[in-house]
Amino acid sequence: MTRYSEPPVESLNTGKGAVVGQNWRSLWSLDPKITFLNHGSFGACPLAVLERQWVLRSQMEQEPVRFFALELEPLLDAARQDLATFLKADAADLAFVPNATTGVNTVLRSLCISNPDRASLQPGDELLTTNHEYNACRNALDFTAQITGAKVVVAEVPFPIEAPDEAIAVVLNQVSPRTRLVLLDHVTSQTGLIFPLQSLIRQLTDRGIEVLVDGAHAPGMIDLNLKALGATYYTGNCHKWLCAPKGAAFLYVQADRHSHLRPLTISHGANSPRIDRSRFRLEFDWTGTADPTPYLCIPDAIQFMGSLLPGGWDALRQYNRATVLTARAGLCKALDVAPPCPDSMIGSMAVVPLPDGSAEHLQASLFQRHLEVPIIPWQGSVNRLIRVSAQIYNTPADYDVLTEAVLLLIKEEKGI
Repeated sequence: MTRYSEPPVESLNTGKGAVVGQNWRSLWSLDPKITFLNHGSFGACPLAVLERQWVLRSQMEQEPVRFFALELEPLLDAARQDLATFLKADAADLAFVPNATTGVNTVLRSLCISNPDRASLQPGDELLTTNHEYNACRNALDFTAQITGAKVVVAEVPFPIEAPDEAIAVVLNQVSPRTRLVLLDHVTSQTGLIFPLQSLIRQLTDRGIEVLVDGAHAPGMIDLNLKALGATYYTGNCHKWLCAPKGAAFLYVQADRHSHLRPLTISHGANSPRIDRSRFRLEFDWTGTADPTPYLCIPDAIQFMGSLLPGGWDALRQYNRATVLTARAGLCKALDVAPPCPDSMIGSMAVVPLPDGSAEHLQASLFQRHLEVPIIPWQGSVNRLIRVSAQIYNTPADYDVLTEAVLLLIKEEKGI
């Protein structure tokens, strides 16, 4: 793993952890003409990590047979161990997948298959989720229900929301004797909420219900402890807030559920005669020829992002959270709206309700002004939301420019 030096000491305010005088954006290849406030959608990989990926790709292409047959397995093991340490999990319980959507699909597809330890989903079984679930994963849930005869049940978590307990009550109220699995976001994509998973998972598992967490945004945004969290399955992206290359994600599976899971692609590991590695590892580590370098760069991304501030990852998470809360407060004040959720439910993304109108038109108008920020349609008391992200390369001036543009465009929509 490449080691990165700390930024110059003079670029840091050692009093309160604030960043001054450092051009953090120069560490990324982001278009300088764009005010980029949408790290949450696809992340952005630092130049130094991309350089490490180039080295690994060169190693792969210099002698592909040697790389895949001899070098890849120990490289994957080392990367998985570093990721496990970061997530506070056992490496044996982690499998690499290209994205969290694949992780969700892997678990759901496995529910359709009977095995000696567990029966498959049956007609009338219930799959519980919320109205905040990411569309791609909701589609996977609906597909699973269609082919098994199971039923998707949706808990309508309110938004705006006043307290985490509201989400807990609504979800638990939808649990029934037929509930087989609950799919929950850790950080909701549309509304930027951190769901109160610790309490929800404990109460659901006490009732014998499996919990699958879609943690697409959580790694790098939240200080994760997967062992303590207790989810049956947890999948998360490493290309978002960890800033690894695109195509890097993981699936965590509790040890007693390994035999329940098969990868989406069945390959050589299904009948491998090897006994030095688990069947879980053999199947998930090789699903066919692909570029594994995003996985191998995860340790470099962890180390690089953790080296930017003297306080490491804790300081980075705190800095990004403080930045986005300040940005949200500024937007709320300018738009004369109340914050739609308590600060305790915010990480590095936040949304603010907007006056009714076309989400698509407003987003296009903002991009014409070189502002990259999502305007999200919503079904509730308001019909569109603006979602801002905060990564260390963002500055207060970015959000000032955004606020000014939003106010101007809303006035234009109203014909003022």
